Amino acid sequence: MSLTDRLAQARRGRSGTAPEAGVDANAARARRGAPEDPFAELKRAVHASLLESLGPQLYDSRLSEEELESRVRVTLQDVLSHEETPLTTSDRARLTQEISDDILGYGPLEPYLRDPEVTEVMVNGPTTIYVERAGRLYPADGRFTDEAHLRRTIDKIVARVGRRVDESSPMVDARLPDGSRVNAVVPPLSIDGASLTIRKFATDAYEAEDLVSFGSITTTVVDFLASCVKGRLNVMVSGGTGAGKTTTLNVLSSFIPDDERIITIEDAAELQLHQDHVVRLESRPPNIEGKGEVKIRDLVRNALRMRPDRIVIGEVRDAAALDMLQAMNTGHDGSICTAHSNSPRDTLSRIETMVLMAGADLPLKAIREQVAGGFDLIVHQSRFRDGSRRITHVTEVVGMEGDVITLQDLFLFDYTAGYSEEGSPLGTLKSTGLRPKFLDKLATNGVTVDASIFAFEKFGA
Repeated sequence: MSLTDRLAQARRGRSGTAPEAGVDANAARARRGAPEDPFAELKRAVHASLLESLGPQLYDSRLSEEELESRVRVTLQDVLSHEETPLTTSDRARLTQEISDDILGYGPLEPYLRDPEVTEVMVNGPTTIYVERAGRLYPADGRFTDEAHLRRTIDKIVARVGRRVDESSPMVDARLPDGSRVNAVVPPLSIDGASLTIRKFATDAYEAEDLVSFGSITTTVVDFLASCVKGRLNVMVSGGTGAGKTTTLNVLSSFIPDDERIITIEDAAELQLHQDHVVRLESRPPNIEGKGEVKIRDLVRNALRMRPDRIVIGEVRDAAALDMLQAMNTGHDGSICTAHSNSPRDTLSRIETMVLMAGADLPLKAIREQVAGGFDLIVHQSRFRDGSRRITHVTEVVGMEGDVITLQDLFLFDYTAGYSEEGSPLGTLKSTGLRPKFLDKLATNGVTVDASIFAFEKFGA
């Protein structure tokens, strides 16, 4: 179909004849109380004409991103110049930006991905987008033209990391080039249209000073945790969904000395380490024939043959916990990982459960001995009702007493300080007055800690 025919068809669609899928999308928006997009059909026609005009140039690897963007914008202006319907300057600028975003990026999501204040983008079907700012959810103005438009965007995201999503594999984890985490669920599992969730990561990884400025941690505890990492303690970062575990893991990993070999293992590579000697491994889902899957557990086992000084696991959620414990108990000290849990004690229970998932016929006491011998420290993080993320527990794994793993809290968040009128917590991390038993282990590795930081701090003061 020629350009003239496409534009004529778009105009007929706007006048109410020859309706296409975009009209259904507008009707859906109206039913949901969302504003209609008067240029939906025009954008569809111009988009198709633009693809027809540029053709293979869009996939020419010899073109830099700047050259490709320039060609798209020039061609787009030429295509829009054939449009007979009067367009205001602002409408033309908006159409140019939206179609450019669709060709070069991720369509309606681009404005929110560029916005540094947006930390998460949630798409609930083609007509509903929510964003998170400062820990709170807000409805967004952006919309997809229809379900097919949303599915094309999802396919573009997952294809870049060699993954797929379709009826035979309707769920997928992926990542954007900047490391932002992506999850997509498509019909038939997602009933009201495809669902897409993007958790953004800062272009420049947060550093310890940033967490202190946010109130997530105190300078004293940062210095203590830095000593623990340099002293090769095994650290578990725990917390609920969205509590900031990966950010804290990034900060802790930054304390690893530059002269050590680090192996990172993740479902979707999102850690941002700046050391020179880093090997990044990523798990792989099965292909369309159900073959070729590589699990986190497989990567942990393989990492032991790669002469690691440190193993950093993005998240432990299954039988990989057994192999991780084996590594920690066979001389691979200084490992760091994360896990979902509600408290430090729950973290240990989850690890026990995940080890049992491995199918090993081990008595519970033997598993607990492995856990107590493997981990030295648990850093637990929580997300408060105002959206802020705070480290609430720094807890030592002391050892075994009978059949029970003994824990002692070194630093606790002061909940008794209350909350501000805006709902923000007023408390900070305070020392419980207990000295950790692993100070001797740190000293053996050449790291000393000033014992005065463990002096008791009164809560509620």
